[in-house]
Amino acid sequence: MSDVKTQIQETIDTNEVVLFMKGTKEMPQCGFSSRIAGVLNYMGVSYRDVNVLADDGIRQGIKEFSDWPTIPQLYVKGEFVGGCDIVTEMTLSGELDQLFDQKNVGYDKEAADKIREANA
Repeated sequence: MSDVKTQIQETIDTNEVVLFMKGTKEMPQCGFSSRIAGVLNYMGVSYRDVNVLADDGIRQGIKEFSDWPTIPQLYVKGEFVGGCDIVTEMTLSGELDQLFDQKNVGYDKEAADKIREANA
């Protein structure tokens, strides 16, 4: 398991934004993964997608690594942000924008505003 943990840590350390998800950013394989990937894609965030369906070790390992039982999981600059419900709430409240601003992660502010307008 230590090899998997090392691989996960290296992925998080070498990418500003990482989404551990079912499927890929181009082809999500579950609705929750699709929702977060859709938000990140729409907001123009550059991120690394990790398809947990392609590696059962990563699929189980990420849950133990974060002590979070579900996938998807979003990391920003090494910090675990949360899963689908948390990221959705943060997007709608503007907290995700604030996090990206604090961490100097590029995103399209107008796109973020449009998401909130559409869900108001």
